[in-house]
Amino acid sequence: METFDVLVIGGGPAGYVAAIRAAQLGFKVACVDAFTRAGKASLGGTCLNVGCIPSKALLDSSERFEMIAHDVQEHGIEVASPTIDVSRMLARKDGVVDKLTGGIAYLFKKNKITSFHGVGRLVRQEGEGWVVDAAGTEVAARNVIVATGSSPRALPGVPFGGHIVENSGALEIDRVPGQLGVIGAGVIGLELGSVWRRLGAEVTILEAMPGFLMSADDAVAREALKHFKKQGLDFHFGVKIGEVTQDESGVSVTYEEKGQSVTARFDKLIVSIGRVPHTSGLGAEAVGLELDERGFVKVDHHYRTNLSGVYAIGDVIGGAMLAHKAEEEGVALAEQLAGQAGHVNYDVIPWVIYTSPEIAWAGLTEKQAKEQGLSVKTGQFPFSANGRALGHGDPRGFVKVIADAQTDKLLGVHMVGPNVSELIGETVAIMEFGGSAEDLARTVHAHPTLSEVVKEAALAADGRALHM
Repeated sequence: METFDVLVIGGGPAGYVAAIRAAQLGFKVACVDAFTRAGKASLGGTCLNVGCIPSKALLDSSERFEMIAHDVQEHGIEVASPTIDVSRMLARKDGVVDKLTGGIAYLFKKNKITSFHGVGRLVRQEGEGWVVDAAGTEVAARNVIVATGSSPRALPGVPFGGHIVENSGALEIDRVPGQLGVIGAGVIGLELGSVWRRLGAEVTILEAMPGFLMSADDAVAREALKHFKKQGLDFHFGVKIGEVTQDESGVSVTYEEKGQSVTARFDKLIVSIGRVPHTSGLGAEAVGLELDERGFVKVDHHYRTNLSGVYAIGDVIGGAMLAHKAEEEGVALAEQLAGQAGHVNYDVIPWVIYTSPEIAWAGLTEKQAKEQGLSVKTGQFPFSANGRALGHGDPRGFVKVIADAQTDKLLGVHMVGPNVSELIGETVAIMEFGGSAEDLARTVHAHPTLSEVVKEAALAADGRALHM
């Protein structure tokens, strides 16, 4: 029976990054992953295969289509009645995924990581390590990392299938639906709803929460909702979903809104109401691996489970279900196993929604800061006063900076506007080093760039914005 220093169960962002970093640190590493796409083993988990990467490919394709159909005329460009070939759009998306998942397989080979395709199951503790069933082959491992990720949550009593799809199914819709329903106004619902809305679908979004993006800063949420409504997305908040039925032609959804019962008919229904930890087949109960009341693997701040030599990272332990959070946990744990000081600062993990306009934030909202008893000051600057945004033709939104009124420490930055997914990084770096709004304001930003809006917002926190 072959023995490894580290065996990772799961090949998503948490698992494959942990495996690569552990191999870089000199460990003998194996990874067992069950993900299959197009009938073949495919590393990268949900993110690369049916999540972050393919959704961004479709967002880009659909945004280009909408730009050609509606936005290029002001540039003096005339295009007569553009059409969309959905099959070619999906093929392009699949090609992007193939390149990246193939890249992970190459990195495994480069770093001499043994790969098993199939389910990984904890079998028994043996000496100071564990015996693991790695896709039908028993191997030994001194350290086991559980990184099995999460799965889409279904509506109670309403399984996925047919016209009712989750994120992966929404990426494979082969024609533009006339009427598209989306249950859940979170990241997945907004992004995938936006894709098909741009291509011509009428999109209705049903959300149980009473307000929009309640985890984001209030000002950002209001601004984003204004633009999404203008685009034609039809939002209904505070709804209670009742009966959901489907037949050959579509789906009927009955829901309660403001005390009234409403029945809506859709060609397709995307259900995006969160994700649940994926522990099926892991053997958790058989070996006594402790899960919490929601099914997440319980860990301490060093990712140790209740079983000696068994660790867990990524979606399966809860917290922010973000690929970049999972990757950092993979790096931190691998370094801890090597005796280094691996660490993740959960207070400044960036959040991004890749709609148009994009939404991004890191750190505290203004409301959260005040609830913690902090005295705050804020600065806000619009993209409409930025030369690059105007030249680009997208001056929507703003950047908002939140700082401690006494110390000037940067507490949070919140953005809605063009390419803010790329702008949030510098603010995270400032917060990671405990920097101030003044540090951000005094940093020279190239002109003309969108990043100047970040600088101006930091200046505005002290009443010194230059261009407003």
